[in-house]
Amino acid sequence: MVKNDRWIKEQAKKGMIRPFAREQVKAGVISYGVSSYGYDMRISDKFKIFSGINSTVIDPKKFKPESVADFQGDVCIIPPNSFVLATSKEYFKIPRDVIVICLGKSTYARCGIVINVTPLEPEWEGHVTIEISNTAPLPAMIYANEGIAQILFLGADEVCKVSYADKKGKYQAQKKITLAKI
Repeated sequence: MVKNDRWIKEQAKKGMIRPFAREQVKAGVISYGVSSYGYDMRISDKFKIFSGINSTVIDPKKFKPESVADFQGDVCIIPPNSFVLATSKEYFKIPRDVIVICLGKSTYARCGIVINVTPLEPEWEGHVTIEISNTAPLPAMIYANEGIAQILFLGADEVCKVSYADKKGKYQAQKKITLAKI
């Protein structure tokens, strides 16, 4: 069952989302905050931009940090047919009986921007590392501190047998953009 805005607000009081926007904010920005059955998370102002400067192969088992350039700012320009990594402004603590699915916002989708976030598993916590692809043949702008994706909270009838915290997941409690690791 998808959790509604009342449930999200109750969980936020318990520290599930920090900082928390109780209402949807949309005047002059790409919207963020509570929505009908989810929460529109924001993107921070820190990015890792992929470039071909070092002409390397991206290997998830041996990721080379020199494949990315750090950038901080209010606007990030993603090169054509490229992508960046970023992190959510919000810190999440997912309850044991919930899994979270993340989908990109339509405003960005209509510009050729694809947002990819793997599910936030039960008892995972941290700032979300977000992959943002520019599928367009032109550079694309991403706005820091505004909405980037909608997250949907799916509740289970019973708690999971093994949570992300139980597995001691490698991306638990991340506080910054986290590169691939095994």
